[in-house]
Amino acid sequence: MKPTDTRNPEYYHKVVDCQYACPAHTPVPEYIRKIAAEKYTEAYMINWESNVFPGVLGRTCDRPCEPACRRGRVEEEPVAICRLKRVAADNKGDVQSLMPQAPFPSNGKKIALIGGGPASLSVARDLAPLGYEIHLFDEQIAGGGMMRSQIPAFRLPEEVLNEEVGYILDLGIHTQFMTYVESLKDVLEKDYDAVFVGTGAPRGRDLPKLPGRKEGDAHIHIGIEWLAGVAFEHIDKIGKKVIVLGGGNTAMDCCRTSRRLGGESVKVVVRSPFKDMKASPWEKEDAMHEDIEIFDNHVPLSFEVENGKLTGMKFQRVKAVYDDAGKRKLLPTGEPDVFIEADEVLIAIGQENSFPWIERDLGLKFDEWDMPEVDKVTFQSTHPKVFFGGDAAFGPENVITAVAHGHQAAVSIHLFCQGKDIRLRPAPYTKLFSTKMGIHEWSYDSPVTIDQRYVVPQAEKSITLLDRRREVELGFDPPTGYKEAQRCLNCDVQTDFAADRCIECDACMDICPTSCITFTTNEEDEVKLRKKLLVPATNTSQDILVSENLKTGRVMVKDEDVCLHCGLCAERCPTSAWDMQQFFYSVTKAENL
Repeated sequence: MKPTDTRNPEYYHKVVDCQYACPAHTPVPEYIRKIAAEKYTEAYMINWESNVFPGVLGRTCDRPCEPACRRGRVEEEPVAICRLKRVAADNKGDVQSLMPQAPFPSNGKKIALIGGGPASLSVARDLAPLGYEIHLFDEQIAGGGMMRSQIPAFRLPEEVLNEEVGYILDLGIHTQFMTYVESLKDVLEKDYDAVFVGTGAPRGRDLPKLPGRKEGDAHIHIGIEWLAGVAFEHIDKIGKKVIVLGGGNTAMDCCRTSRRLGGESVKVVVRSPFKDMKASPWEKEDAMHEDIEIFDNHVPLSFEVENGKLTGMKFQRVKAVYDDAGKRKLLPTGEPDVFIEADEVLIAIGQENSFPWIERDLGLKFDEWDMPEVDKVTFQSTHPKVFFGGDAAFGPENVITAVAHGHQAAVSIHLFCQGKDIRLRPAPYTKLFSTKMGIHEWSYDSPVTIDQRYVVPQAEKSITLLDRRREVELGFDPPTGYKEAQRCLNCDVQTDFAADRCIECDACMDICPTSCITFTTNEEDEVKLRKKLLVPATNTSQDILVSENLKTGRVMVKDEDVCLHCGLCAERCPTSAWDMQQFFYSVTKAENL
């Protein structure tokens, strides 16, 4: 194989697993080190640059970074990356003065944002400081979109959301709340230079053909609409016996909210096996902690109504059968159908996009699922002035994905308004620099020790179930946050190898705790080379590092997948062929153009 080109900005980016897995590519190890040093303000601002809503995401993020965390190679639980973000947010102090300060010199361009959720707000945050006049339209009473209407206050306090939305609106955004946009054509006929659509996936799926649906309608609710009704105080109670249909995070929010509004017996019923439920594991745990039963492998058959009153639902018992490709089928078990009593039912089986306000004669193409055709790189639709992001672009995802869409759409809008090719996007900013302070001393510390994840404390259930606004998770206090931050293995500090200094003494091989370093003859075929390593590199989703030819004709090969970035190879090396170099990666944003 050819020597690895570590100058490619994506090579080391991929090795920083947590940052690579984050849709917004937040430099996770960098802000965790700031937390460990009690520099909470700096940690918060590092987050704010990337993910825009550190306080919100520190409570509600789906945590795609954590399954990728390298700490999981050492023990069962990854670093509590998400909850450390909250430590920075809770202890940040006054950061308003560090934000871009409006008013900004105008560049003469006007942008319309339709929808006030995380994608639109991210576009506003990136473009307002560049002099764009931003007009935001939303039918809710305040900004935040689904963060306000669908995430319960016991998970996301209103004051946290208001503060972080406020940082963006304070950039001089022209807001028109309580305004439903009825026609995209009308918007395009105004003097906007570009339009961004971030309206989310506002329609919850229903079960209209299920027997009894129409007859029991008064006590059957669509989950996201019901959550919005609670959030905006149109709904303040529910029946004592509640069934929640669905296995995602919305279903978990529905069942936990039901417990706070009078539901004494709340049951979640889902078609899939428990392990296949889409809800995050911690969401399921929290629901069960609040005495909510989860019935898996139950397919709804009918809503049961007697004398015009909903009495419950009937379900068929099924079992999951998987084929060789892992595709699942749900087959009846032959057991008797199950009846579950209920006064009210909440349907949380998914969300759909809805664009009744977009005329179909504007040059915007829609696919067979009535979704707009949107470029996955530029977020531009088939109408050159119209861009999409968040759930409105490709269907329901999460807050951090919507933020990532917003950043990239802002880049496209900025290039478009300058008359440039929006596909010619600048490369990300990267920097690689040595962390060496002495001959064998580095400016960071990554001992490979067994260090179990710390538990985030919660308020007493007897208190939180009486008040839907009472936050359940209390967050780490600073001392515990410090200890959790110490679990980070500093994956952005890379092992840099200089072949011309290596004397092939094998000292690095001997001391490596994971046996990830091998000196061997090269192979043309990567599969063969992976098999020749001291410990075969079987995870092909992560690269192997192949050096230039050494004096003996061999090469050094390191399996990036299991390297713990401990620095022992660099400490032991007698010729400094190994160096520990910190890698910084920042996604290109509109402000960098």
